Amino acid sequence: MKYKSQKVAYWFFALSMLLFGLQIIYGFIMGFAHAGYDGLHEFIPFNTARAVHTNLLVVWLLSGFMGAAYYIIPEEAQRELVNVKLAYVQLISLALVGVIAIVGYHFNYWEGRKFLEIPRPLDYLVVVNVLLFLGLILATLFKGKRKTTTALVLSMGLLFAALLYLPGMLPFDSQVKDSFFRWWVVHLWVEGVWELIMGGILSFLLIKLTGVDREVIEKWLYVIVGLTFLSGVLGTGHHYYYIGVNKIWLIVGGIFSALEPLAFLAMALFAVNMYRKGEKKHPNKLALYWTLGAAIVSFIGAGLLGFAHTLPQTNIYTHGTLVTAMHGHLAFWGAYAMIVLAIISYALPNLTGRKLYESTRGRAAYWLSNIGIIGMTVAFGVAGVAQVYLERKFKMEFMEVQKEIEIHFIVLILCATLFMTGIILYFIDFYKHGKPTDEALEIAS
Repeated sequence: MKYKSQKVAYWFFALSMLLFGLQIIYGFIMGFAHAGYDGLHEFIPFNTARAVHTNLLVVWLLSGFMGAAYYIIPEEAQRELVNVKLAYVQLISLALVGVIAIVGYHFNYWEGRKFLEIPRPLDYLVVVNVLLFLGLILATLFKGKRKTTTALVLSMGLLFAALLYLPGMLPFDSQVKDSFFRWWVVHLWVEGVWELIMGGILSFLLIKLTGVDREVIEKWLYVIVGLTFLSGVLGTGHHYYYIGVNKIWLIVGGIFSALEPLAFLAMALFAVNMYRKGEKKHPNKLALYWTLGAAIVSFIGAGLLGFAHTLPQTNIYTHGTLVTAMHGHLAFWGAYAMIVLAIISYALPNLTGRKLYESTRGRAAYWLSNIGIIGMTVAFGVAGVAQVYLERKFKMEFMEVQKEIEIHFIVLILCATLFMTGIILYFIDFYKHGKPTDEALEIAS
């Protein structure tokens, strides 16, 4: 059953696509700066480009998650969204917060806190925005005809994401205390509650695309939730190694960081196993590619590459180097970007009535973007290992090392161009689907 209020999701997805495109542009600015071509430094210095790049990532993913919730929750709850007009107000306010923050970064109006650079006054607007969003989602779920595990896990992830934003708003005079609670937001989002959101979306897509019984899929979801909380919460300790906290975090962080890949391994096994069990041959192969790809690539990027450098014995050398960028890029791509692109690929034909399931352009978008991001990951990894060796072993100065590894960023830019080509093809497919219509949703029902 489809519902007319699901059309709201399309506009959140459209905002995601716009911000994703901007994020890639700022990524290229940084890539060229690293390669020694920093011609825009007077207008967009590297620190500004980095802040914009990472914050655009957060906002476009959040917009994608919100769009996913506005699409999934009405269908799971079997009723229309409680208030469509307020959902559009929430969309506009989210876009305004993002625009104001980005403009502010260019005028050096930001907090000097990595990944949480958004100015303090805007934090309150973010809170109001997210509370409005949660109110709409939870009220729809509460008033709905059914309350599925998939919807509850997705809603729980979104609720905890909102609650864990609050520690990042607390003011501290101590750098240690500030850094301690900052990771409650940064780590517990991306290696905790965002995994619940991913699990909820993954569960929904596998139910729709494979035809496997809901009870079977949702039992797996409980396993993923358990592993996520077990490993993710105490795995925060790997950020506490060098900020002045008790040494017990070396042990706690090390042990639970080693367990974190299990949650992503469970997701990968879950997705592949459900696909094999599925008797339903859904025509939307592109959505299935993105869904399975998200589960598998997240295990490699977030699970294995995260494990590779978060153990204390390794992290003492790799901390603060490009090895982190290697892990971060493939982890975010696999775990979160691909699942957003998967739900968009599934929802668009239903929202617009244009069944552009199998297309050369769609397949090219999938393969070019994935091959490109893997190439970027390798380039970051080689550059990171060289950086570790030159800085830690030969004690070279930081800027001297950056000069030595410029060649790796030429390779990275070439791979990023391949990645961007794939994403542009995805954008074209998004545009070709057209706008959502009531008629399309009625036919899809």
